[in-house]
Amino acid sequence: MGISDILELTSVSSHDGSREEFLFHHPGGARPVPLVVGLHTWSYNRFNQLHHMLPFCRQRGWALLLPEFRGPNLADNPRARQACASPLARQDILDAVETVTSEYAVDLERIFILGGSGGGHMALMMAALAPKRWKGVSAWVPITDLAAWHGENPDYAGHVAACCGGGPGQDSATDREYRDRSPIYFIDELSAATLSVHHGRYDDVVPYRQSWWLAEKLEEAGAERFFFEIFNGGHDIHYERAFDWFDALLGDEGVEAKRLTG
Repeated sequence: MGISDILELTSVSSHDGSREEFLFHHPGGARPVPLVVGLHTWSYNRFNQLHHMLPFCRQRGWALLLPEFRGPNLADNPRARQACASPLARQDILDAVETVTSEYAVDLERIFILGGSGGGHMALMMAALAPKRWKGVSAWVPITDLAAWHGENPDYAGHVAACCGGGPGQDSATDREYRDRSPIYFIDELSAATLSVHHGRYDDVVPYRQSWWLAEKLEEAGAERFFFEIFNGGHDIHYERAFDWFDALLGDEGVEAKRLTG
């Protein structure tokens, strides 16, 4: 697949003034189009989702933004403390969106977020940060409680600790980092978003209970635009289904055409 129409752009962080890179595709023309903000997974960078998401956006004539948000959530990332849903990383995404919407024809009422695994975690954090900014947020196999996941998956525990400044229980400041970067603690904010969460029953990287816990709390909070699925699979993201949901949010498709009669 050719990528000649992919731009490498930068935005200036409104938090610390750093120049942050991102990838962008726009179909061209003056008519405002929907925008998908595609988020990379835990261990990768802005290029991670390019070949997965770009075909779906091209097919629809939509724009695609792939932000870096301070890079992978890994111990060998020199900016690990700034990654993993830190305030800087979250602002990077808003700044990139602001950059492209001010310079290109993007429909401000039709901006979506899509991410899986670490990208699902970040999608939830962005939904909590600006719940009304997004037409829809699709999160697949996300981490919702970093402290719990630190104990659930030893392969990633060191990386989580590098991002948060230590292990859970180390001190109050570190525990606050875990809490401030975990979607499970932003239920009121998430309740205001249009949110779809999917998790594989046999996920051996992020246990499905991470999403189950979130679903229970959102149900208790009375979230009215929250949709939840435990699917027959593992640590997966189903791109076609995510984009089909975005399509449905843009259309007038209701339940009547598919509603069963008693």
